[in-house]
Amino acid sequence: MRRPLAAIALALLCAMPLATAQAQDNPAEIAAIKQAVFSGPGLPVMGNAQGDTVLVEFSDYNCGFCRKTAPQVMALLQADPKLKLVVHEIPIFGEGSRYAAMAALAAQAQGKYPEFHRALMGMRGKAEKPSVLRVARQVGLDVDRLQRDMQAPEITQRIGRSLELADEIGLVGTPSFVIGDRAIFGYLSKADLTEIVAEARAAK
Repeated sequence: MRRPLAAIALALLCAMPLATAQAQDNPAEIAAIKQAVFSGPGLPVMGNAQGDTVLVEFSDYNCGFCRKTAPQVMALLQADPKLKLVVHEIPIFGEGSRYAAMAALAAQAQGKYPEFHRALMGMRGKAEKPSVLRVARQVGLDVDRLQRDMQAPEITQRIGRSLELADEIGLVGTPSFVIGDRAIFGYLSKADLTEIVAEARAAK
């Protein structure tokens, strides 16, 4: 489902809180929201960090369609060396999802976010503490350090801000993608993703 995004390419008026709707008339607030979505501090990046096009994904490790889409996203990144993927962790499927999101963000400190992200998306069964830590060991993370790093205030703050942004721009679930002037919700094949990336590049 594709939706045009207003002003900063991120306003879905029918779903936005009033404060965000008002931000459409405030260029500074609009710019701040756009900055937070596309390049907020500490957001995980995959693909080409200096890429000419940015695809943003909002996802949850216990979301079935996120797991189904993940191999398609990885295939796209392999095929498109100029693409930058920014990930927002929005745990909406319970405590297991939140634990997995915190662990994934904490894995950045060990330089293993991409590997851990892929492994969590490809795991069998529900993401919860025991399974998340098992996957962490499998990808070579120092689990003791990981659990300490998960307690850092910035981890909770980053998840909270991503959840706020998802609400502010009117995303209806996971996975949701933002690129150029569009927000797209639901499963996307590699062909679908390739198409929206090409359209975003052409629109520049």
